[in-house]
Amino acid sequence: MACSAAPGAEATALLCRRPAPSSISGRNRLAVSRRPRHRNLRTGAQPPQQSTPSANYRNRVNIQRDRAGASSDDEHQQKSEDENGLPNIQLEDLVEMIQNTEKNILLLNQARLQALERADKIIKEKEALQQEINNLEIKLSETGAQSELSSKGMSDAEALEFDVLKEENMLLKDDITFFKEKLIEITETEESLFKLEKERALLDASLRELECAFIAAQSDMLKLGPMQHDAWWEKVENLEELLESTANQVEHAALILDGYHDFQDKVDKLEASLGATNISEFCLYLVDLLKKRVKSIEERFQACNREMHSQIELYEHSIVEFHDTLSKLIKESEKKSMEHYAEGMPSEFWSRISLLIDGWSLEKKIANNDANILREMAWKRDNRLREAYLSSRGKSERELIDSFLKMALPGTSSGLHIVHIAAEMAPVAKVGGLADVIAGLGKALQKKGNLVEIILPKYDCMQHNQINNLKVLDVVVQSYFEGNMFANKIWTGTVEGLPVYFIEPQHPGKFFWRAQYYGEHDDFKRFSYFSRVALELLYQSGKKVDIIHCHDWQTAFVAPLYWDVYANLGFNSARICFTCHNFEYQGTAPAQDLAYCGLDVEHLDRADRMRDNSHGRINVVKGAIVYSNIVTTVSPTYAQEVRSEGGRGLQDTLKIHSKKFVGILNGIDTDTWNPSTDRFLKVQYSANDLYGKSANKAALRKQLKMSSANASQPLVGCITRLVPQKGVHLIRHAIYKTAELGGQFILLGSSPVPNIQREFEGLQTNFRTITISGCF
Repeated sequence: MACSAAPGAEATALLCRRPAPSSISGRNRLAVSRRPRHRNLRTGAQPPQQSTPSANYRNRVNIQRDRAGASSDDEHQQKSEDENGLPNIQLEDLVEMIQNTEKNILLLNQARLQALERADKIIKEKEALQQEINNLEIKLSETGAQSELSSKGMSDAEALEFDVLKEENMLLKDDITFFKEKLIEITETEESLFKLEKERALLDASLRELECAFIAAQSDMLKLGPMQHDAWWEKVENLEELLESTANQVEHAALILDGYHDFQDKVDKLEASLGATNISEFCLYLVDLLKKRVKSIEERFQACNREMHSQIELYEHSIVEFHDTLSKLIKESEKKSMEHYAEGMPSEFWSRISLLIDGWSLEKKIANNDANILREMAWKRDNRLREAYLSSRGKSERELIDSFLKMALPGTSSGLHIVHIAAEMAPVAKVGGLADVIAGLGKALQKKGNLVEIILPKYDCMQHNQINNLKVLDVVVQSYFEGNMFANKIWTGTVEGLPVYFIEPQHPGKFFWRAQYYGEHDDFKRFSYFSRVALELLYQSGKKVDIIHCHDWQTAFVAPLYWDVYANLGFNSARICFTCHNFEYQGTAPAQDLAYCGLDVEHLDRADRMRDNSHGRINVVKGAIVYSNIVTTVSPTYAQEVRSEGGRGLQDTLKIHSKKFVGILNGIDTDTWNPSTDRFLKVQYSANDLYGKSANKAALRKQLKMSSANASQPLVGCITRLVPQKGVHLIRHAIYKTAELGGQFILLGSSPVPNIQREFEGLQTNFRTITISGCF
């Protein structure tokens, strides 16, 4: 039976088959013991290495030679056994055992070779590790030597540096003490500034109260004459009564004086009688006491008499002065009553009158023709309206309407009736520069003698506290949308002295109750709805408007709606002006969305009308360009830019309608942006007094936690949306240049483009002098 062995199982291979000792003769045992020794010597003389084909061949030759010798020995043994009479089967077992032993020896040799190879590898790895250890020890010794040398060489330098640092530390301590003192002074200054700010706030509140009082005083000017006349006469009557009472007091004092004389006579008689009867000392004491009391009464009476005379003289002088003042006031009142225009009344008053008239017209309380005449009188600031309004205080609305209608005679208007339809207006609903333009342009046109009105959506998030006299009209305007009629509440109020209408849709979509102005998924529907209601409001009010001015894509629907829908209903007195403040935003949508507000899709979805030039959709800005009588933009330069690539696909349309396209530079509202009256500034200043400018600069640095060590360090500000159209690369260059020249830069804005937003946030991290705040 043969047993196969694997490397590493030498002991098991040796135990595979073990013959009995009695079956092996002495000669055979000797042969067995010699053969392995001879092989071990042969294999042991070779160095441990991997077996090669030549080595395997030599092993096979040696094995065959051993087997041949073994066979000869077997034959010899067999002969001896035959001679001795031993059985043949034991010899075969011996041969088989020898063969197995040879195999086991071969396996043992292979295992030994593998063990030697592993030992060589371990030795080599050990030597390599030892070499690395030696190298590290050498490097360590070199490093130690270098450190010792460097420590010896630098000890003197460190000592000197320590002395310098010690001196600097002392200086720093002095500086810290100085700065602490300064900090205490600054804290005291801040406290005083805080008190001054409180006082300023109180003064501002007082100023507002005085302004309100001034307006009220102006509104009560007509009543002042007769009221003062009555008041003065009442005072005169009071003075006469006082004079009469004073005369009575004088008469009473005279009676008292007569009584005093009588009393004096009685005292004299009493003294005479007492002297005659020789009264006691006690009676004399009483007499002296009575004399003293009488004397004090006499002194008091004389003082009272002098005071009464002085008061009588003062009252007489006051009566003369009252008469003079009264006559002057009567003359001034008569003079003012002859004036025709009430220039002293604020714009807020006349805007309130205009809204009042429009409310009556919408509520059908007065005829449209009468309303138009009264509007003309309001924007001409006819003094008769003011008189009628002030004299009707406390009366019913019907009586006020009747007093107004008495003055509704045909007249000639010297100005224009302009209505702005927009999505923003500062300060009630402000997102960008459009809001400032609506407010500033409206006030400028009003100052030119025009009747200006604004129509806005009534957002839930607008600044209601900036609206004066906000109220809802007792009328509901019905408008068409998506095949149905929807009700709309109309609110009125004055903003910056301008009459403003706020439209509150009763649509289930709650279009303007979204807590934000823009950015909704249905903005196209929201503002097409608003544009339709705005025109419906003007149509139902019966106004004869001269100019309807719509702004940006949100109200660009007005132009095609006016000419395709309302002009056919007879509302055609106005001309349409469209201003595009930014051609980046054009209001594109699928063509079928135009049907929401009642426009004819087939009629308008054409290349020469409202079809977008690039994307095959509807473009409402293109429609406004086509349908408006005049198209404007924010500057002549921008007008040239949008005639090429800046037009964002509308340059061909602008070229076709170039005769009615013009750029008008935006103005600035000098009332709002006046540093001498701006309430949002820390300190007001003017061209004649620039101190407040540096104080505001310091306050801004403090609020933004910027360094204020150098008061003369330049401070650059930039407010913009960070979009490619605004020249982001120029802003970036300005920031780097400002930092390079040692200035500070404040950037207020944000970007809808993520990589631009990240880039500018990174600039703030890299530069200490850069402050970036996002608000748009």
